[in-house]
Amino acid sequence: MNSSLYPKALKNLVDSLRILPGVGQKTALRMALYLLERNPNGAQKLSLAIEGAMTDIRKCTQCRNLTDEDICLVCSDPTRDESLLCVVENPADVFALSQSVEYKGLYFVLMGNLSPLDGIGPEDVGLDLLEERLSKGVIKELILATNPTVEGEATAFYIDEIAKPYNVQVTRIAHGVPMGGELEYLDSSTLSHAFRARQRF
Repeated sequence: MNSSLYPKALKNLVDSLRILPGVGQKTALRMALYLLERNPNGAQKLSLAIEGAMTDIRKCTQCRNLTDEDICLVCSDPTRDESLLCVVENPADVFALSQSVEYKGLYFVLMGNLSPLDGIGPEDVGLDLLEERLSKGVIKELILATNPTVEGEATAFYIDEIAKPYNVQVTRIAHGVPMGGELEYLDSSTLSHAFRARQRF
């Protein structure tokens, strides 16, 4: 597709839309033309919403989740059980768990994983702040909900180690066979996780 024919402003818009995951040149062009031709009011609202989010959204000072206040809605909710803390990798995990699991505790968002090769150490994912919270003695159970990747597992093991001095029960969410899944289509790593996490029937 010859983008040299685009007006400069249109090309800039298309290029900007392409930063979104899964959006290629053709999709970005369709989006741009839709906004310009069919929904200019929506385009203005989108522009203001993005600008507002970039200005107002920041990390919660307690859990590092995204918020527009110093303390997020979850951390400021007095009905939450402060003795339960679920550690997740990113804000999307908080939203997913909140929609599908009856969990009444608090969260801690790493905003990534430990990755020494990429220069990402404990402080980069907030583990110093997590240890500070553990040291206060309020948390009784630490639920590790990092992804079952090499980095996620390494991060979970590291958190387990820093939690040991604080007499906190550390649990890990189960990974394995999904509902409706068939064993013959699962990879060996998933099957291994499922087998190790087997429970009494």
